Amino acid sequence: MTNPTFSDQDDGVVRASPHALKIDDYVPAYLTFLANKLSSSASVAYRREFGIGITDWRIMALLAIEPWSVAGRICNIIGLDKAAVSRSVREMVQYGLVEVRTHENNQRRQYIALTPAGVELHDRVVKLAMDREQDLLTGFSTEERKQLIGFLSRMLSRLGDVKIDDSDDETCG
Repeated sequence: MTNPTFSDQDDGVVRASPHALKIDDYVPAYLTFLANKLSSSASVAYRREFGIGITDWRIMALLAIEPWSVAGRICNIIGLDKAAVSRSVREMVQYGLVEVRTHENNQRRQYIALTPAGVELHDRVVKLAMDREQDLLTGFSTEERKQLIGFLSRMLSRLGDVKIDDSDDETCG
């Protein structure tokens, strides 16, 4: 069954805006669409192959670089909210993928690192992650890849200037 065709003024009410974004020329739309589709397909692949979700993977990837990070660091670097990090870390502790320690001077501050089993799983997942990146960048030259990373890095550095109000920021900090 096909969707019926409606005019934007069938009932006399204007439903389209003359100020609507031109999403084929709006960079945040492309970034959002790309990120959402990459994340959802990665989540399906990682869950099916390795039993972890995309949030778990992102945390593991950072911990493979920076063992004994605190949750706030994870949130700030990856852009995840406190609740997602807390849930994921709790589950990964149960599965023996990460270890959490507190410092004797500050029992509330938790330091998180991969366990040997977490490192082993990370190393298996990273292979698939790199294969996915290679597939995504097929047709890009080495120079184009470097340019793309440069552009994205510049955009990332500008995010602080794009935010309107940090008081509603749900990320750890």
